Amino acid sequence: MTTTQNTAPDPNLTDGMHIVVDALKKNGIDTMYGVVGIPVTDLARHAQEAGIRFIGFRHEQSAGYAASAAGFLTKKPGILLTVSAPGFLNGLTALANATTNGFPLIQISGSSDRAIIDLQQGDYEELDQMNIAKPFAKASYRINKPEDIATGLARAIRAAISGRPGGVYLDLTTALLGSVVDKDAADKTLFVPVDPSPASIPSPASVDRALKLIASAKQPLVILGKGAAYAQADDQIKDFIEKTGMPYVPMSMAKGLLPDNHPQSAASARGFVLENADVVILMGARLNWLLSHGKGKHWNPNVQFVQLDIDATEFDSNRPIAAPVAGDISSIIDAFNTGLAKTPIKATDAWVKAVNDAKIPNDEKMKVKLSNTDLPMDYFCALNAVKKITDKYQDLYVVNEGANTLDDCRNVIDMYKPRHRLDCGTWGVMGVGMGYAIGAAITSGQSVLAIEGDSAFGFDGMEIETICRFKLPITIVVFNNGGIYNDSHVDLSGHGDPSPTTLMADAHYDKMIEAFGGVPYFVETPEDLTKAIEAGITSKKPTLINVVINRTCGTESGHIGSLNPKVLTTK
Repeated sequence: MTTTQNTAPDPNLTDGMHIVVDALKKNGIDTMYGVVGIPVTDLARHAQEAGIRFIGFRHEQSAGYAASAAGFLTKKPGILLTVSAPGFLNGLTALANATTNGFPLIQISGSSDRAIIDLQQGDYEELDQMNIAKPFAKASYRINKPEDIATGLARAIRAAISGRPGGVYLDLTTALLGSVVDKDAADKTLFVPVDPSPASIPSPASVDRALKLIASAKQPLVILGKGAAYAQADDQIKDFIEKTGMPYVPMSMAKGLLPDNHPQSAASARGFVLENADVVILMGARLNWLLSHGKGKHWNPNVQFVQLDIDATEFDSNRPIAAPVAGDISSIIDAFNTGLAKTPIKATDAWVKAVNDAKIPNDEKMKVKLSNTDLPMDYFCALNAVKKITDKYQDLYVVNEGANTLDDCRNVIDMYKPRHRLDCGTWGVMGVGMGYAIGAAITSGQSVLAIEGDSAFGFDGMEIETICRFKLPITIVVFNNGGIYNDSHVDLSGHGDPSPTTLMADAHYDKMIEAFGGVPYFVETPEDLTKAIEAGITSKKPTLINVVINRTCGTESGHIGSLNPKVLTTK
């Protein structure tokens, strides 16, 4: 392939930008998310001209969250496009978050002149982006020659979706993008990788060992993680759980894999089942901080674990795993369902009754919380108003973030369809809301309800302009209690400054979306909240509802206050 200087349009010639677009399109990429600028502006234009939808954001981090949400929902890598240096760094948080959560994402960034960067001579936005990305990504590649574009993209796709999915960084140099080559020669380099995410079949011995251990259990429990939701093995998982009769607890992004009102759901008896289960099947779930690392007062000290995971290095990370099963979830559950003929499993009536009995008082306590109608509303009163809509419109995608807004929503809002709930996930990171909502709306074409704390919304609230610009069917509910956690903290500065946790309780977030042509609501009662949400989702117009929440309600850090160190004394 001969490289020449770009002098005049010639149908026999093409350039690096067009080859990148052709390679993306050949691999079925139909959407890109990002922010344009030097040196990738024309790359986005060419992509749009070629039929690839480009969703332009106000900040690269939100664009990366949208792309990673698309990856989670489709099992195909979402594509984030950024400029060099600062734009690359803005996208890096989303790249790292995708890797941590197991979402397939490819961040493609333009970069400056390699020769100048390597000698640190001070090029425009000089930064060694590929090496900086390595600790935060599953893989990091740089393409220097136009004949390697298709190979680089194929490697990125394989890395993003094979094994445990994750974030991949792909560096495109300015020189590469501007290279001009023979078009026929370039076309011959394009290809689609064969079977980029091959099935990982579990060993028969590991399946047999796991089933025998589960069959021996007196009090078994299944924990569904978002890895199980990602697998899209919905029917197989449902068959296994229902055939065995075992109670299950879904992690937040696995909610809806089986409907939350399923009789085997033990979500409202979570504490009881963790403390009493003697065998726990971790189905695409990891024993990380979200499950107290499998240790401590929340767990039966004698529990044995069966863990199903694509990555064998995950086993024994916190507790010894008695029956590890390495493979993809779909293949493992297929093997489990087949193995039930040889090793029958059925939860005992006594265990099922004990779990159901444990649910009753907790369900009653929740009913009392939800029945509160005092004004200003607390979280449960407001969420009960939301619940009336989510129970009615069960196809809604729900995006959720905040502290108390997140934790209480997980407990109150039932999900009925798999992969319809997106939240801050493994890292517990705030600022994912608008990006996830946009990614879900673009990918599904369906209405999205984003339930936001006022602090969480502040991280990426400017993306409401993106929502309005693309006329997306997203309804945003901002729970405004005037603070991070709440607005009950006092000024300790002596200078009249707000508390570190204080925000503006009198802020009208609804006016923001009005400025961009969206539909605003300001509500103070549960009845008005329910009406506003229904109006928003049925109209499919960009809508923002500012919800007045009692300034004193909300606990510090929600359910994870124990992770926030306390000082011995304050002023």
